Amino acid sequence: MMNWLWVSLLVLAMLLGVLALYLFRPLAHKPEPAPHQCLEISEGSYLPLDTPGQVYGVGLSYAGHIRETASEFDPAEPPPIFEKSLRALAVDGDEVRTPSSDEMLEAVDLLEPGLGERLRQELGSIAPLLDYETELAFVLLEDVDPAALRRDDFSPRLGFLIANDLSARAVAVLGEGQPNRYEYWGVSKSFPGFLPTAARVWIPNETRPRGVPCVEIRTVVNGELRQKHNTSDLIYSPVDMLRFIHAKYPNRPLRRGDMVLTGTPSGVAMQTPRALVRLANLLGFDRFKKLEAALGRDHSRFLKPGDTVVSEGEGLGRAKVTIGPATKPTG
Repeated sequence: MMNWLWVSLLVLAMLLGVLALYLFRPLAHKPEPAPHQCLEISEGSYLPLDTPGQVYGVGLSYAGHIRETASEFDPAEPPPIFEKSLRALAVDGDEVRTPSSDEMLEAVDLLEPGLGERLRQELGSIAPLLDYETELAFVLLEDVDPAALRRDDFSPRLGFLIANDLSARAVAVLGEGQPNRYEYWGVSKSFPGFLPTAARVWIPNETRPRGVPCVEIRTVVNGELRQKHNTSDLIYSPVDMLRFIHAKYPNRPLRRGDMVLTGTPSGVAMQTPRALVRLANLLGFDRFKKLEAALGRDHSRFLKPGDTVVSEGEGLGRAKVTIGPATKPTG
């Protein structure tokens, strides 16, 4: 009898060991910074920012952010690409209203008819899980010829600035497991005021094929430093990002004035251990279970009404906003 007990314990220990190896295994590929050509802020000038024609976002472009969001990484695959609505534009000093549960459910209903009503029935209401993402952004100063994107020496004229890619993470979670996952990301980042930017664009005197201003960008929430990182650690160059955008939207020209958000470094409020995400996938958690889990977590680091958020970068200006309350439903 004791022999069987020891055998059972040994088998259980082996199974737990295999599970631990699966859950805590490292990424198959280690993300590395691109070979940037650093641009000096002192060698450039400024112009006022005009309203962009299109706003594109590039996700998971810093190694630290890939780790804290428990995301996978494969250099052979493009990063997440999404669109951000122009109604999200805000300027330094604005108040950004928190989206209400009804607004978020209506937004996901437009993307996936019936989803909002299902969430109302199952959850009643949802909290936004409002998060910050300070990013280097760039603006096209001329139209981009798609043929030029294939050249290694292509050096587009770009202007750079700081931006905050605010996100309602509860909406983004609903894209888990969906073929159009990153469209949910775009919806989560497109509520009014969810794109505060600096008022000016910094324009380098010279263009370089892999040029980027290698500067420190920071996020400060209520006086607390939350993000601090150098843009030289970006995994992709601006030209790489333009290629990814063109590949996703091949029939849409890249025009003068279009804006690209290059992704955020580590330090955001929404952080999830990789082992926990892998365990949830192993147990077959669908997006609704994952949303319930996210809503049940500690919300203390997410943004709430009354918070002030300052996004800034060396020589690239700042975007400060105050988070306002949600509009109360009428009737």
